[in-house]
Amino acid sequence: MSLLALALSGSTEAFAPIGAGVSSHVSITGTALLQKVAETCRAVAEASGHEFNPTGHSAGELVQACLGPTATGQVSAAKFRSALQEIYVQNGLVDRDFINSAPHHFNSEAFLEGRGLITEGVASIKANVRNDNFQGAREALGRVLHTLQDFYSHSNWVELGYTEPYINLIRPDLPLDNLADANTATCSDCASGTCPNQILPNVLKEKKLTSGYMGIFSDEKPKGKCSHGGAADLTSARVPRGGINKDEHRSHNAAFHTAAVNTAVSASLLLLEDIRGAAGDKDFLRMMGIARSSVVCFVIDTTGSMSDDIEEARNVVYEIIDSKKGTQDEPSEYILVPFNDPSFGPMIRTTDANVMKREISKLTAHAGGDVPEMCLSGLQLALTGAPASSQIYVFTDAIAKDIHLKDTIIALMRTTKSTVSFFMTGSSRRRRRSVQPSSFDDYRDLALASGGQAIEVSKSQLPQATDIILDTSTSALVTVLQRARNSGKQETFPFVLDDYLKNITLYITGRGTSFTLTDPAGVTQDSSEASGKLATVQTVGNLRRIRLNADKQAGTWQIDIMSSQPYTLKVTGQSTITFIYDFVEAFQGPHPGYAVINGCPQAGQPATMLLSVMGRKGHSSVTVDEISLVTVSGTEAVSNATTTDMGNGDILVTVSHVPEGEFVVMLNGTDMVSNSQYQRQSTTQMTVSNVTIKAVVDSNLEPGQVFSLPFSVMTKGPGATYSINARNDRDFDMTYPDRLTLSTGQHAKGILNITAPVNTPSGTDITLTIEAKSSRTADSNYAVLRLSVVTKITDFVQPLCEVVDVMAHDCPRDVSQCEPFHWQLRANLTDGNGTGIESITLRRGGGRLSHTSLSGPVIQANYNASCCSQIVELVAVDKVSNVGRCYYSIVPSGGPPASTLSLPLWLCLLMLALTVRP
Repeated sequence: MSLLALALSGSTEAFAPIGAGVSSHVSITGTALLQKVAETCRAVAEASGHEFNPTGHSAGELVQACLGPTATGQVSAAKFRSALQEIYVQNGLVDRDFINSAPHHFNSEAFLEGRGLITEGVASIKANVRNDNFQGAREALGRVLHTLQDFYSHSNWVELGYTEPYINLIRPDLPLDNLADANTATCSDCASGTCPNQILPNVLKEKKLTSGYMGIFSDEKPKGKCSHGGAADLTSARVPRGGINKDEHRSHNAAFHTAAVNTAVSASLLLLEDIRGAAGDKDFLRMMGIARSSVVCFVIDTTGSMSDDIEEARNVVYEIIDSKKGTQDEPSEYILVPFNDPSFGPMIRTTDANVMKREISKLTAHAGGDVPEMCLSGLQLALTGAPASSQIYVFTDAIAKDIHLKDTIIALMRTTKSTVSFFMTGSSRRRRRSVQPSSFDDYRDLALASGGQAIEVSKSQLPQATDIILDTSTSALVTVLQRARNSGKQETFPFVLDDYLKNITLYITGRGTSFTLTDPAGVTQDSSEASGKLATVQTVGNLRRIRLNADKQAGTWQIDIMSSQPYTLKVTGQSTITFIYDFVEAFQGPHPGYAVINGCPQAGQPATMLLSVMGRKGHSSVTVDEISLVTVSGTEAVSNATTTDMGNGDILVTVSHVPEGEFVVMLNGTDMVSNSQYQRQSTTQMTVSNVTIKAVVDSNLEPGQVFSLPFSVMTKGPGATYSINARNDRDFDMTYPDRLTLSTGQHAKGILNITAPVNTPSGTDITLTIEAKSSRTADSNYAVLRLSVVTKITDFVQPLCEVVDVMAHDCPRDVSQCEPFHWQLRANLTDGNGTGIESITLRRGGGRLSHTSLSGPVIQANYNASCCSQIVELVAVDKVSNVGRCYYSIVPSGGPPASTLSLPLWLCLLMLALTVRP
């Protein structure tokens, strides 16, 4: 089933984690997410004056329609699919990481505690969105949705006859009423475990709210209380036996299960609408990965010798902004990180092209007495601040002083799957003074590890080399092939080009190289031809840029490279046929599933991936014929993979063993639209490790408070002492053990303490990297965690809106005659004793909105519209992201129009009629 069809069909069947099949928390979450995304896209499109008409049901067609039909160019759905997968994965991890936590699942009548988790999670989502920390927001959203959805399966809400969501769960200002107390028996005995309704008659009559007790390790439960039920619940064998969970569709609970699923979807939609109201449509869609895939991220050395480089970087940014405006290649975001010595940063991040022009124009070359500079510190800021899968460009003429960060940088590259390219204009023979020896070879290592390029040119040649930035700062960029060779010899590299692949470019970096390119028909062109039958060749410094002619032939090409020195080869193009992937591991429990591995996969065992494929018309328009793990710097390829179709373009891939050293994922298949073969390759190199690091973030940080994070390290290799190193991108104070002694197969435990300064803004995200390295072997691994700093919130009251005057008497009842007439509305908005209203926006309506100063206790909003625009909805958001709404309609109803109203979020969504305030 396609993504959009899933959103519109409401096809959901069970409360189980990712990997448990199509009947899962994923389908419940996906239905709500995709419906809300489609609603938001439609609203944005209508506000922009064009219709929202996806040409099909695939994610790519949804994104294309959402970003606007007038923008030319291809649109990749990869970011959207990645965002959905992040939410799904975090949703499923609640069943692994909090298996025995009653509040996370609303088990054991833990209603107040469960709502507390939802309240904390929603506060984290909203604070993260306000600070453009969309990954942190998505992770929190996945966890919150799981807990919210479990309420309807694990409580007796639907048995009590309710068909609408329990709004009080997401409204902490409202009480949780009529909870069964500890001494109230709630269930009858069910020896068979298949009774249709075990809730006692008096509980049903009095509408008492209860939930099943769950015992993973103990069968204890209060007398007379319901059990959760199922084989993993030890309490289900204690009277009253059985269980009331509605996790799966069974013959005895089919009606209740269906009701629970439908109500869980509706509750998820309510929560998403609240987040959308607080974030605004644009940032809600950004959180969901609905944005052009191109992100321009520059990391620039600003020391004294870099004047020419800074000027060229500025020229490139201006050219990108000016040449790609209005197309799908127009960047969705601009990021700039300067570095010097000893300073680096701050990171400047904006969606406004004019702001980027202004900020890069401010850069000047200054200071930096000795050669090594803080390059990797600047790159660390970029990797933690930029969206995943970004293209990052580093400009420098000096080696890295902070080479001790190299392992951290590689961990961040592997986690974010971002590609880093270096433009090096200096000489490695210059005098250096650094704590550890470093060279330009370190930049080459990092570029190769991420799938980027290490380009060495003189300062005068730099303007010619930056064409690669124009090539890669584009939407729907894919990699067809990447290889690296350390010894100079002749070698032939075949690669497959499909009909749909556009703007195909080959890059060779390395000195002393020559090549012969051959197309499927046998036509050749060698490196001495700058403009030939197959391509245009540009040579500058150590870079050869080979741009294929637009009339290229689909099929198997090859390039023969002759070199006396090390070199790299990369083949890229533009296409919406692509894939995303994560290495995963199985977990067991009441709801078994798969979790994304944090760090490198385990050595000595099969590797498992969850891979999502996207085609021109959705996943059904492509086939996958072969999935391989391939070494970039060698010739080994492992393709004996077994696959399981998980539905919706998701494939579970298991490879019996992995290549030695670092490898990438290669995909070969058929584009069914053109009936041509395609080839795609991942960019980031991965490896395996004997050691694993486990850590679970279970709450937010509060400013000024110590946050303790337990972690464990385990090795399947020889026992040894492992050095432990932790870094965070905010430079917050931390303490942790600097070494742990490991025995084979045993977990060694440690605690990391981190403190956010008392003045840290709410919504600040922290990227924490924990690394473990053996003292006896080269074995090492890492875990990358995201933490959020959220100030404790005490204001949960929504802004109130009261319509005080409506002048619509001139509007004709015949809408066809509405054009020359106008109507007006005046409303007062207040936040009572809350934090104060921060914004008032127009959610629906085609008129003009104005309002008095937001600093006053009462804000007057004035709305003026054509009588053709008959509905208005105002959204007021306070300073802690509580959302209030005003809705008014002048649509003739046969009676007098409502003159005043006050609609909070839940009432606006649950009622179509207006609420009249006396």
